[in-house]
This record gives sequence, structure tokens and C-alpha cells, in this order.
Amino acid sequence: MSVATRPGQPSWADVNRDVARTVSMPGNTYFAWMCLVALILGCGVLAWAFQIWTGMGAAGKRTPQMWAMYITTFVFWIGIGHAGTLISAILYLFRAKWRTSIYRGAEAMTVFAVMTAGLFPLIHAGRMWFAYWLTPYPNQRYLWPNFKSPLVWDVFAISTYLTISVVFFLVGLVPDVAALRDQSTGIKKKIYAVISLGWEGSDSQWRHYRRAYGLLAALATPLVLSVHSVVSFDFAMALVPGWHSTLFAPFFVDGAIFSGFAMVLLLMLPMRYLFNWYDYITDKHLDAMGKLILVTSLVLTYFYACEAFTSWYSGEHFERASLFYRATRQYAWAFWLQYFCNSLVPIVLFWKKARTHVVTLYIVSLFVLVGMWFERFNIIVLGLGFDFYPYTWGTYYPTLTDSTIIVGSFAWFMLLFLGFIRVMPSLSIVEVKEVLPHPLKHAHGERH
Repeated sequence: MSVATRPGQPSWADVNRDVARTVSMPGNTYFAWMCLVALILGCGVLAWAFQIWTGMGAAGKRTPQMWAMYITTFVFWIGIGHAGTLISAILYLFRAKWRTSIYRGAEAMTVFAVMTAGLFPLIHAGRMWFAYWLTPYPNQRYLWPNFKSPLVWDVFAISTYLTISVVFFLVGLVPDVAALRDQSTGIKKKIYAVISLGWEGSDSQWRHYRRAYGLLAALATPLVLSVHSVVSFDFAMALVPGWHSTLFAPFFVDGAIFSGFAMVLLLMLPMRYLFNWYDYITDKHLDAMGKLILVTSLVLTYFYACEAFTSWYSGEHFERASLFYRATRQYAWAFWLQYFCNSLVPIVLFWKKARTHVVTLYIVSLFVLVGMWFERFNIIVLGLGFDFYPYTWGTYYPTLTDSTIIVGSFAWFMLLFLGFIRVMPSLSIVEVKEVLPHPLKHAHGERH
């Protein structure tokens, strides 16, 4: 038997065929899921329209919590996008071969997560038709953005990160889309021909492609650190108890990578099952992802301990009081849920059987995403709820309007991702072939 056709070792032709199969006409189940997700998104759009019509009070915004679930979810989605850049760019620079089967889906996740995050500054601003005021451009009114505003920082962070991510994503797609172009017919072939930019696979094209891809990876790598650090400055620059900390930049970056890897697993495990990609996403990949989630969880736990120790050791009365109120008052359930999901649940990944067990990984990933959303909730809502003056303290109560918009954002993300996996290669044909044994080498070896 040829090595290339041995069970568990797909050939290069198998890779082309398996990826091409994913962009064929989907079945009724796929369209049923798309309709369900579109319905949920429609409810979110209606809730947003209701908020525009009635005002921001419909979202439960009251003093002192003028930042609540919208900015919480904004930081959450920005964090989700960082794992895609880490997998596709940083691991590419380190030549980690196990990334080849999962990085395309992670890159798409990055682009769609940043597109989702970009909605929330507009939703939170209320009058989103004035959003262009946030961009610096010459105008007859002599208006200029207030660069002291965190909202302006977020606009620049999102636009920069989205631009680099989209360019990096599209450049990586070119050879794979060309492979699908050669197997397609009709209008689909014409669309793929446009996207593939005349790719023919010549030596000069490969040389320029590798150079451009490496430069974009090197450019995208610092964004993992810089963009979420800028998002953390939204809070660290404010003199609010529990916020004014130099720990926030690495704290946010680690949390972003932590939640992003959990989302990658949450998306890739169903794709592995539905597309029968067991030969490409193996236990080795699951083990590596589980290890990264475990490591980032341990680092995050260290930051939690540093945060509590600093509040106690500093002797600052307001810092101690803020930590005490978070842990004992009306939001205590959210505070301790964050520790349970982010610090205790991932401990199970110390065991290799858990890291390669699909159900265990999926459940751990769900807990991690819940815990990371509540971490941002605890920072924002609890930080604003207990500031320096007791007479300004307050309790935030979510409303049906903002809760529906939050759920709608998840539907928006899923709608984009479900559409992507059926029109574009969600598995990298070129890079998966690179880590497979060369068929000519095996044929030569078998003759001897």
C-alpha cells in the first residue's frame, strides 16, 4: 500500500477534494441554522432601532454605570480576535507546523470578531450617524477628534487592526482560492478567478507571495500586544478604584488570547466533525490548543492574585474597599463566577486525556468564554458602581433591549462565519500539503 493512501495519512489530492467539498451546495440543515441565526440577528436590529427611537435609557444606562454591557461586549469581541492573529502570524513566524490546519478558521474568526466589536462604540454612542466625527479630516467646521477620549482610541485601534487582519487574511487566501478556481465551473469559477488575482503558481509568484506573507505576519504580530493594550488604557488611564493600574495591559492581552483560543476550539470542533476533518485536525492539534488554554489560564490566575495582593498591600483605602465590595456585595456572584470559570475549570487540562477529549475541551471552552465575559463585566460595571463617593454608588440592571442587542451580536458573528465556511476554503490547502509527506518522495522510497 502507498504511504500517501494509508489510512490516517491523506494524499495531496485528498486535501483538494476535502476542501472543495466544503464549498459545495449545503443541505437543508445548514440553511435552517442560517435562518435561525438571521432571525436572532433581526431581533437584535429591532432592539437597536427601539433604542435609537427611545434613547439610551432603554438600555439601562444610568449614573454611575454609563458603561455597561455594550463596552463589556466590545472588549470581549476585541479579545476574541487576538487568538486568530496569534495562530496565523506569531506561530507562522515560529514555524509551528500544527497551526496549519486551524489557522484559516482562526483568521476568519479574527476578522469577523473585530467587525462585531466595531459595532459597539456606534451602538453605545447612541447617535451613530455622527460617528464620522471621530475620524480626523479637514472640514469647514474646524472640528477635530478629542484624542483624550477613549472612544477615539478605540476607533484607531479597531480600524488599524481590522485593516491589517483583512489584508493578511486575503493574501493567505490567494493560492487556495486559485486551487478552487481550477476545480469550479460557471459563475463560481469567475468569482474565484477575480479573488485569486491571476495566480498561476509560478516560481516568481511563490517567491513574492512568501515574502509578502512573512512581512504581513511580522507587521500583524505587534498588533496582538498594542491593540488590546490600547483597549486596556480605556480603563487604566482613569482614576477609578480597581482601574488605575499598570497591570492592565498584559492582563488584557493574556485574557484576550485565553478567550480567543477557547472560541477557536468552539468553532473548529464542530467543523472537524461535520466536514470529517479528523485527518487534518488530529489529537495533536487538540492537545496543543489545550496546553495553550491551560498556560494562559495560569498566567491569568497569577494576574488575579497580583491584583488582589496589590489592593491589600498598597494600603490604599479605596482600592481595598473596591475589592471588598466586589467580592461580598450584590455582584459577588459574578465576581466569583469569573474565578471559577477562568482559574478552576481549566485545571482539568493538566491531564492529557482531557486535552484530547472533544466533549471536555468543548465544555471547558464554553466555561472560559462565560468567565471572560464576566471578567470584563466585573471590571466595567463593578468599577463604576463603587467609586470614591458612596452617594454615587448604584446597581446596574440589564434590560431586554441591551440584552437582545448583545445576543444579536453573537448572531451577527455566527452569520458571517457560517457564510464564510461555505464560500471560501476554511482549511488551508497549501499549508496543509506542506506538512504532509511529499508523494514523489514516498513513491521513490517504495521503489527501493
